[in-house]
Amino acid sequence: MSFSFSKAGRSRQIAAVVLAASATVSGLAGCGSGSSSSAGGPTTISLSMQNPDVQTADPATWAIIQAFEKENPNIKVDVTGEAVSEHLQKLSIAAQSDTLPDVFWVYKSNAEEMLQGGKLMDLAPVLKDLNLTDKFPKSTVSNFTSGDAIYGVPYQGLLTGLWYNKKILQDNGLQVPVTFDDLLKVAKTLKEKGITTISNGANQSAFSVWSFLTDLDRFGYEDKIQGILKGNESYNNADFLRFYQHIAELRDAGAFASNVSTQTYQQAVDQFTSGKAAMLDAGVWASSAIQKSATADNVGFWSGPQFKDGVGNQNIIMNVASAPLAVSAKVSKDNAKMDAVKKFIAFYYGDQAQQLLVDNGQPPVTTYAPKVDQASQSALKAALDAAKAPGVTSPESQPDLLVPTTVANAMYDSIYGVIQNQLTPQQAVDLVQSAIQSK
Repeated sequence: MSFSFSKAGRSRQIAAVVLAASATVSGLAGCGSGSSSSAGGPTTISLSMQNPDVQTADPATWAIIQAFEKENPNIKVDVTGEAVSEHLQKLSIAAQSDTLPDVFWVYKSNAEEMLQGGKLMDLAPVLKDLNLTDKFPKSTVSNFTSGDAIYGVPYQGLLTGLWYNKKILQDNGLQVPVTFDDLLKVAKTLKEKGITTISNGANQSAFSVWSFLTDLDRFGYEDKIQGILKGNESYNNADFLRFYQHIAELRDAGAFASNVSTQTYQQAVDQFTSGKAAMLDAGVWASSAIQKSATADNVGFWSGPQFKDGVGNQNIIMNVASAPLAVSAKVSKDNAKMDAVKKFIAFYYGDQAQQLLVDNGQPPVTTYAPKVDQASQSALKAALDAAKAPGVTSPESQPDLLVPTTVANAMYDSIYGVIQNQLTPQQAVDLVQSAIQSK
């Protein structure tokens, strides 16, 4: 998603997405819950993801699909995908036309709307039948539960923070920061040396502000957000305003790359792995790319800064379930397809598939104890160790997954707006509050 604050530009962008999505309705019908198989052929289930190229961009999911099809030769998984914003728009249209894919990645807020509309299958009986309910952390189950219905299962884990280059810090007489003031000192020191402190990329990846979303939780987001969404409180509050003011402090200290507005997330990763940035704002999914780089032996993982003017527990790390995988309600009306989907869920959350997640740089989403090789997976181990550090806790969900898509987009824009000096902190909180009032 490109970054722009022009109202006309934003309107044209939204109109273009809607038109493009509308044009794909017939295509969605083809990948929805249609007939389960041709005469004597395999049962096909459709899986729609948030990546245009799942094989390349999401090797963990791809590996699980290949292993599943090998063990279940009579079941074919038809995988499709688009970028996040287009994917969610297509799902919205598919829900209206009753052509949802069989299994699909979706934001929590969108899934809850679909559940209320009768479009999603209640997975509680399925998980109970497969003896999977107790294999998920209790917070994961509760996070995807509405009333008595479980509407989703965890796609992957969201373990996010700041990867850091130990050598860059050491060569410049710096230690791994603990507090925000420590981070500010690092940024000012590295700026004088012409080194980027935090690598981010706003271009086509405005969602790539994971560490800052965690920081938002350090200013009371988790306790405030439901009241904000109900209109009892406002996103424009003194605590959140301080959060954005700290982002502005980092910006003014030269923490970000001069090309952050034109750089994509992948280019931000490349900037870090090539040794041109001290830190990378990302998650555990970046561990594979880091492991393949020359920086692998010098990389650590930091949960992010603690703020002396923050709200609540500061010793937190974002270690939660990602947006869920949901199942179309229409699947239950086709016995062959229902059986295939149950087998897919059983396999995905079995130990073999959970180890495949780990082998591809992802943490398990069940209680499975993974096998992690210290030599070949040192980056992944650094992230997993950070999540288990003494005293560290995690919020129940990442902030953007608790709000409608339009509000999440406004949150991304507000953070990058301050990073790029296109918004003041006050304008940033006003932007998000406006999106909340318009939802």
